[in-house]
Amino acid sequence: MEMALQWSRLRQLRVTSVCSACRRFSSGPVSFSGHSKWSTIKHDKAKNDKSKSKERQMVSKEISNATQLWGPDPKYNPRLTLALTNAKRASIPKIIIEAAIARGQGLSVTGQALESLTIEAMLPGSVAAVIECQTDQKARVLQDIRHSIKTFGGTVTPTTFLFEKKGRVIMEKKEGLNADDYLDQAIEAGATDIITDEEGRLVVFTDPSETKKVGELFSKLSGLTIEVLEFFWDPNQDTMVQVQDAEQAEITGNLLSSLRDEPSVQDIYLNTLDKL
Repeated sequence: MEMALQWSRLRQLRVTSVCSACRRFSSGPVSFSGHSKWSTIKHDKAKNDKSKSKERQMVSKEISNATQLWGPDPKYNPRLTLALTNAKRASIPKIIIEAAIARGQGLSVTGQALESLTIEAMLPGSVAAVIECQTDQKARVLQDIRHSIKTFGGTVTPTTFLFEKKGRVIMEKKEGLNADDYLDQAIEAGATDIITDEEGRLVVFTDPSETKKVGELFSKLSGLTIEVLEFFWDPNQDTMVQVQDAEQAEITGNLLSSLRDEPSVQDIYLNTLDKL
């Protein structure tokens, strides 16, 4: 009788232990909830990182353009002063600012002369890209960028035939500017076209080899100050694409963010209708 009673108590203890374990196990979903929250945080952080890398590239380009046109001394270059203010507001690291100023003089931070490098690639989603770089280490940059493209599923292959290389001169903004009012000056300067952009600035298009000459002459004829003088790759309208797949769009966005973080990368031109 006593043996039976002990056996009964032992069984009851085991059942209680199992139930207790079940109750402890049932708290598992709390950890899943935390994981879901972390996934959301990571997703938001990735979006912010992409936005910051794009902003860094834009501000860096603004600094280089200002330095190229009016010199590296902010005391005599109000455009550079404004660009440096924008860089400070965007928390751009000092090393990137110094590299941008040096690049505007055609130099690296170490004082070496920079060489231009163009890399062509097809990115995920059938997006054609032309990547323009300036560097004093062409072999290293070429290897690093090719590696990044392949890592994200892209292919290094000719794509410039899907674009047209043009020169562009953007004039300083003034109220009431109308491209039609400056058509004669643009023709006399040798421009191929002139428009007013979304910010109300005059934009003069030129043959790439004539960009500086046309820009300076147009500035003299119009009395307007040059803000940006550059070459760019304009995608052919009949070959532009739209990325339909959300996953591919995200992968391509991550790749572009990675490329923009490379200090030697100056511009990335795409044939896509989407903003990536």
